[in-house]
Amino acid sequence: MSAATPLRERLGTLAVALMTIPGLSGHEGRVRRRLAAEMQSLGLATKTDRLGNLIATAPGSADRPTVMLFAHMDQLGFVVRKIEASGLIRLERVGGVPERALASQEVLICVAEGRDIRAVIANKSHHATSPEEKYRVLPYQEIMVDAGFSSAGEVVAAGVDIGSPVVYAPKAIALAGDRLAGTAVDDRAGCAVIVEAARLLVALPDRPTIHFVFSAQEEFNLRGAVVAAQALAPDIAIQLDLMLATDTPDMQARGDVGLGLGPAMSLYSFHGRGTLNGTIPHPALVALVQESARSERLTVQRSAQVGLLTDSSYVQLAHHGVAAIDLGFPCRYTHSSLEMCDLGDLEGLTRLLAAAISRIKAGFRLDRDDYER
Repeated sequence: MSAATPLRERLGTLAVALMTIPGLSGHEGRVRRRLAAEMQSLGLATKTDRLGNLIATAPGSADRPTVMLFAHMDQLGFVVRKIEASGLIRLERVGGVPERALASQEVLICVAEGRDIRAVIANKSHHATSPEEKYRVLPYQEIMVDAGFSSAGEVVAAGVDIGSPVVYAPKAIALAGDRLAGTAVDDRAGCAVIVEAARLLVALPDRPTIHFVFSAQEEFNLRGAVVAAQALAPDIAIQLDLMLATDTPDMQARGDVGLGLGPAMSLYSFHGRGTLNGTIPHPALVALVQESARSERLTVQRSAQVGLLTDSSYVQLAHHGVAAIDLGFPCRYTHSSLEMCDLGDLEGLTRLLAAAISRIKAGFRLDRDDYER
């Protein structure tokens, strides 16, 4: 295990704090307020648009390309769809929740701070399960949530109603070797990296204008960041999110990205599951990341994946087009209730961002013909 640095300790502390704040897509207020306080402590004013994006701008030299550095602050989960007369609750899914990972999970019904309700996803008693049922994954439409109530009236009296947000029970677990598991690592870890990258970048007297954006509703089909990009009209967009770790036996055929081996850069992403969209990074930004990593003696892993989609796929289409790239941290067990990342990767990503953005000088060219041969 590497010796802890002040930066790594700050990243761990903030990531844990953010992971344990509930913030379903479209209900990010608690997370947004915490992040606003963090950015304001760095001397940056913040504003929130009508979709719920949080934006802080560090002005820089007018002769340099402007940068939008962003990560999403929402998380996937559910909303209440129906309250049964028995007091059991049915859910509607928000985002890519894996049904096979839901049985017996603890969830949190978000009513208000100090009034949230703990509950469990019901799992039929093993002793009454037929052989056919033992290996069946319940579709989410059949899932019931039990908070201990005995009637629909008790549920409503507790503040729960149709549309109430429901998330995995927030938790964070420190593991061996600077590894961290918990809820909403995707993408609260990315949000923590932006705060710490901002700390490094605002201290530089010589920098481009940087818009730090914590976007809303990413898990609900990528709603927020594109609105921020339309308003800010950046020249460059750098998106932070997870990168699929492929260092477990079930993932080895997918690539060569491992936990603890450094930040990662996506060279290709394509959803391919109904949403025909993805991101091929701008070659100027690929070169910038590679040069910055060499200068800082950082290892950057490379990813090319089908089945992934990030905010950058829409942000790059704003205005006359935005030069975009996806950077991130390796993550295991994505979209489950316990995702896993490595604090060393978060530290490396933070340092890489600060180095790369500080190298965006006057005359930095975004003409693709300068790079594509």
